[in-house]
Amino acid sequence: MIIKTIIAGMYEENCYLVMDEDTKELGIIDPGGQAKVIAEKVRNLGGKAKFILLTHGHSDHVDGVVDLMDELNVPFYIHKAEEEFMQNDNYVFGSLPKTAEYLKEGDTLKLGKNTIKVIETPGHTPGGICFLINDKLFTGDTLFQGSIGRSDFPGGNGMKLVKNIKDKLIPLGDNIEVYPGHGGASTIGYEKRMNPFL
Repeated sequence: MIIKTIIAGMYEENCYLVMDEDTKELGIIDPGGQAKVIAEKVRNLGGKAKFILLTHGHSDHVDGVVDLMDELNVPFYIHKAEEEFMQNDNYVFGSLPKTAEYLKEGDTLKLGKNTIKVIETPGHTPGGICFLINDKLFTGDTLFQGSIGRSDFPGGNGMKLVKNIKDKLIPLGDNIEVYPGHGGASTIGYEKRMNPFL
């Protein structure tokens, strides 16, 4: 599996391109802007874009979605709980059309020979989700290197966020690699030992 990181938008959000090496099927996680740069990178990789996956609906994670849908002819998927907030609060939430499919706890998606597992981790937002692909965990703004997501925006809940990280992410194992929505990568083991919020 190939993982490429593109720093997108004014908030330097991590957009991830995840591609199966054999089939060239490619998923785009959280395109927060610069859609043309992302589309060009997909083409340079020889990737066949299959879908856009969103960890949550804040604008710095979704601002490139509509342009990429048009450019690459791909659907996007998000948790249903995000939709209400996206319709009623465009201050921190982005604006998107109706999704092709909602994602929820326990859902799986195929990307070539890889299985993507959906893990619900609300707290930063009501419908925050993470994506586990083999031993790689894409956490959006749920878990960062040495920190966790803010919970002071509409729909946030700090206690729920910490509980979900402890109950759902930490048990995945110390060797799981963490790819957050901002900043550098980490591991579950490092965060378990060093993250002051946990």
